[in-house]
Amino acid sequence: MSEILNKSHISSSELKSLLQERDAGNVDFILVDVREQMEYDTGHIKGVDMLNPTSTFQSWAQSFLDENRDKTVIFTCRTGSRSGQVQNVFKSNGMGNVINHSGGIMSYAGETE
Repeated sequence: MSEILNKSHISSSELKSLLQERDAGNVDFILVDVREQMEYDTGHIKGVDMLNPTSTFQSWAQSFLDENRDKTVIFTCRTGSRSGQVQNVFKSNGMGNVINHSGGIMSYAGETE
């Protein structure tokens, strides 16, 4: 399962499995939703650790990078586009293990809230 965390993009089924493994204490990562608050409020993946909207990226990006540079981070959004852009910015700024959830919540069949 941990080999999935070495990929640059994961599918919704892989994310669902990773969340189950994290709940069991077998893997560790941070799941960040980069959609806007109103999108998040209409439903989000159960297990999201934080909401960091892309519209406020400049206000949170540096501190997030400083605090999480050496952690495994998975970004998700509606379709995987915004999260892919955020992933690229962090990767180009030295974050080692940053993953994009391809397909976003639109393709996610796991538990949502």
